[in-house]
Amino acid sequence: MNSGRCAACKHLRRRCPSDCVFSPYFPANNPRRFAYVHKIYGASNVGKILKDLPVNRRAEAADSLYYEAYCRIKDPAYGCVGLITILHQQIYNAQCQLARIQGEIAALSTQPQSEVQQYQPGENVGPCFVPDQNGVPNFTSYYDLSTWFD
Repeated sequence: MNSGRCAACKHLRRRCPSDCVFSPYFPANNPRRFAYVHKIYGASNVGKILKDLPVNRRAEAADSLYYEAYCRIKDPAYGCVGLITILHQQIYNAQCQLARIQGEIAALSTQPQSEVQQYQPGENVGPCFVPDQNGVPNFTSYYDLSTWFD
């Protein structure tokens, strides 16, 4: 018997056996990790998944189950797919900004210095983003990614 129960056994209010499948992946100092996974997948299903995997793959599977459960709780409709979609949109917006700036650089390098037009911050300079007063793209979205993980 372990000296302390893992988060899973505490949550399930049972003794933690020495061969507990949850113990290495759901430590007692992080009970929320198991609570999220249990809420989405159920303890029995998670136990079956972990037992069916080779020992060297279990940690990765537990991390994946936790991340997917956490995202599903944050966004019940889309889960981690919603976050992936937002990140793809941010990559697309950055690529558009890069292409626009590269085009401006190419155009400016072919013009004499007297014909160069100065960029004014805040003006709408392309279809992919709207810059703020400093010319930085404003990527407002449904999610504030900085609050996802505590």
